[in-house]
Amino acid sequence: METARRAGLRTVRQPVKLGDTVVVERPELDTLFDVLRRRGYRVLGPTLRDEAIVYDEIDGVADLPAGWTDEQSPARYRLRRREDSALFGYACPPQSWKRFLFPPAITLFRARRTKGGFDVEPVEQEAEPPMAFFGVRACELAAIAAQDRVFLRGPYVDPHYRSRRERLLIVAVHCLDPAGTCFCASLGTGPRARVGFDLALTERLEDGRHAFLVEAGTALGAELMAEVPHAPASEAERRRAQEAVDSAAERMGRALPTDGLRERLLRHYESPRFEEVARRCLACANCTMVCPTCFCASVEDATDLAGEKTERGRKWDSCFSLDFSYLHGGSVRRSVAARYRQWILHKLAFWHDQFGSGGCVGCGRCIAWCPAGIDITEEALALGSEEGREP
Repeated sequence: METARRAGLRTVRQPVKLGDTVVVERPELDTLFDVLRRRGYRVLGPTLRDEAIVYDEIDGVADLPAGWTDEQSPARYRLRRREDSALFGYACPPQSWKRFLFPPAITLFRARRTKGGFDVEPVEQEAEPPMAFFGVRACELAAIAAQDRVFLRGPYVDPHYRSRRERLLIVAVHCLDPAGTCFCASLGTGPRARVGFDLALTERLEDGRHAFLVEAGTALGAELMAEVPHAPASEAERRRAQEAVDSAAERMGRALPTDGLRERLLRHYESPRFEEVARRCLACANCTMVCPTCFCASVEDATDLAGEKTERGRKWDSCFSLDFSYLHGGSVRRSVAARYRQWILHKLAFWHDQFGSGGCVGCGRCIAWCPAGIDITEEALALGSEEGREP
């Protein structure tokens, strides 16, 4: 067996079983990247760009946002330096993983005119390498599971989503630094990742040591970890890691109690609160663009000037767009109040009827990136109150 010494701890490459928790020193984390690339994965993870943490293709630990954190509040997002070198010491960044599984724009098919009509030319999906998401939060795992229900569990399966999702590997990260806009703990979607990952990391910086507790969530994850130098995690190490996650749950900036929320919201369908929100809402669709579960899309046809060729494409859209609900004769939801009502009630009430679960995972992105600072937790609590006013 190959061995290495890191921070006085003997680490080895040895078999790992499903459910095992091991310790990996920070210098050995690059070995995991090497293993993923050797197996043909395109690794995507957090990195710094344009004064934000974004998800993009990364090569290794050097690309991660070491020593950076974020400050988030309604209509505000700022990066600042941490006092340590944590690699995952931030909350949810502006982007979600959705754009890799459900791309913002794709071509569905092309057609060419013929003498007797036209021929449809299906667009062959390019042979893309499998993806490995590195650094997925618990709330984001819940969002991916929600989109799985939308695109894979219904009577019509989206082949574009399925082709990406089936070959996806997920390295999750238990969240230890929630933002002021986070409320996943009250929804049961975080901060600890419980299901849906191949590997899950807990970052630990203590006593001058920088290491990661790594849980194997699937047989594939265990197989990967067997190729990375590691040591068994002690009971004390597991306990301290759990305490760190528990502390994060207690430091959530917001909460959204869900008991009976759907019924209370529906009872106030005609609440004047919607008009009050509409006076602030810009209908800019920022909330739906950053939301990790929103799946609205529109279909457009484009024809060349000669009328010989055309293609149909799909692109992200939003229920805040006036044209999104357009039927023959006009839009169904003409007012901003009606469109905001559709968004929040679909997310917190109607989604249960369609998919058997809520459409919000508590990531708080819609709060931070709404230029008017509209807070979904505040509005849901106000709409759910007996008088339709903020309790």
